Amino acid sequence: MNLFSTYQFADAWVLWFLLLIPLLAIYFFLFQYKKRSALKLSSLQGFNGLESNALGQLKTFYLILRLIALGLFIMAVARPQLSTESDSFIEHHNEGIDIVMALDASGSMLAIDFKPDRFQAAKQVAKDFVSNRKNDRIGLVIFEGEAYTQCPLTSDKKIVNDLIDEAEQGVVTEGTAIGMGLATAVNRLRESKVKSKVIILLTDGVNNQGKIHPITAAEIAKQFNIRVYTIGVGTNGKAKTPVAIDPFTNKYIYDYVDVEIDEKTLTDIADMTGGQYFRATDNQKLKEIYEQIDQLEKDKIKTIEYEVDLPEKSFPFLLIGFILILLEFLLRSTLFKSVS
Repeated sequence: MNLFSTYQFADAWVLWFLLLIPLLAIYFFLFQYKKRSALKLSSLQGFNGLESNALGQLKTFYLILRLIALGLFIMAVARPQLSTESDSFIEHHNEGIDIVMALDASGSMLAIDFKPDRFQAAKQVAKDFVSNRKNDRIGLVIFEGEAYTQCPLTSDKKIVNDLIDEAEQGVVTEGTAIGMGLATAVNRLRESKVKSKVIILLTDGVNNQGKIHPITAAEIAKQFNIRVYTIGVGTNGKAKTPVAIDPFTNKYIYDYVDVEIDEKTLTDIADMTGGQYFRATDNQKLKEIYEQIDQLEKDKIKTIEYEVDLPEKSFPFLLIGFILILLEFLLRSTLFKSVS
């Protein structure tokens, strides 16, 4: 098996020093070979019949040992690591990521262009997403005119899904505070120690409440290395949306209302933080978006694990190098003991 297909080097630039080896060899043969002194043996016993020319080659043999050892030491300093292409490399997926879902619960989320409505459809897809993230901690933030934490980060998927079920529309002030929703989600993640932190922000409107602008919240997320995926929900054109409550039946009165999503701001948030913006126009599309985010984050965690978990393999290079140096020392001190 080719060495360089089995190993990769964390500090590959150090390998440039390997060019010193042929230069040192050339220097020896051009300038030192003719000047070497005759080999004087402390005793000729055991060397009868050995030609003086053959003994003269010992210095060359010693040089070869030194150069090989030097090459091995240089490779050790370059930090060889077992490559991901090696048969012995095992891919692990035990360390999860921290994810906070920020869900819009404003009145327009009751529009029935999704079934049964946008809010319930978003909750169902979120639950399916949670069930697929086995190794992650997940939390939930709800926002309308204000934002609050419905579920703190937890690895207990049943608790998360139960609290998603319990999330309601109309709990706080009316409106759409996208910036506050994002900032609250960032606050849940800012002290997280995991390598990958994610927010999935879903809304169907335009920021019209709250003291924090969405872009400001995105800048804070970027400072904490939090990726934000944004999702705009709503059909193209108009959607049947609650506009009033019938005082006699206590049921919603619906009318067709323009679907207005601030896609530019949502795209800017995603771009700033290394995430992605998606547009969902029906239940199926929303489901596909969550599946895509699920896969994107699985790919991200693979990349992180490759960067962190590659085993260091400097020791074998150092060991062989020291063995060669020791071998030269022993030969010089015993069998081929000589003086200049």
